[in-house]
Amino acid sequence: MSSKEIDIKVVLLGTAMVGKTSLVDRYLHERYLGDTVPYQNTIGGAFGQKTLEVSGKLVRLGIWDTAGSERYASLSRIYYRDAGAAIVCYDLSDKNTLERAKFWIEELKNNESDCRLYLCGTKKDLLQTQHCPQKVQRGDAEALGDNFSAEVFETSSKTGENIKELFLRIAEDYIQLWKKNKTIALSRGELLWGVGVCVGVGECVYLSIWNT
Repeated sequence: MSSKEIDIKVVLLGTAMVGKTSLVDRYLHERYLGDTVPYQNTIGGAFGQKTLEVSGKLVRLGIWDTAGSERYASLSRIYYRDAGAAIVCYDLSDKNTLERAKFWIEELKNNESDCRLYLCGTKKDLLQTQHCPQKVQRGDAEALGDNFSAEVFETSSKTGENIKELFLRIAEDYIQLWKKNKTIALSRGELLWGVGVCVGVGECVYLSIWNT
């Protein structure tokens, strides 16, 4: 990996049927299959990757879509180990899924406390086309997010609304952290020529610099 390339492991968490797979499919393949393909539970995890350029850096997002059933929680830990960012999803049309999101946040924080968290409300298009008496109020999601310094995004995999923006923000935040930690490491004289050092949360970035 060159000094201009950064890898970020991103994991999606949330209860079953909140739309995690559709969100990943929309971002990676720019498509929505929810109206044509029958729902299937994700067992274990599914992986996808996308590269984008941010602030002059090539950023590779390795995205893990995990099982939403809580009985698979112990298995999901395998997939979010060493993750740099986590997207916890809830269904905007079902406030119960925001309550269940708390379970996944606790799981994440108990196992990867340094992982950056993002809250993602899905199925925003339903709020515009259907009467949803159980819809999630944005203020409730933001209150939860504030407890964990998590930004809230409201998205639609059907229309694509806010999905690119979500992943772009993840990349931008990670690069800021990477630059900050790189500066700290340089000031301490911790880098060796051609040696990879861990300067990001859960990520190793290879730098060819020696600061004496």
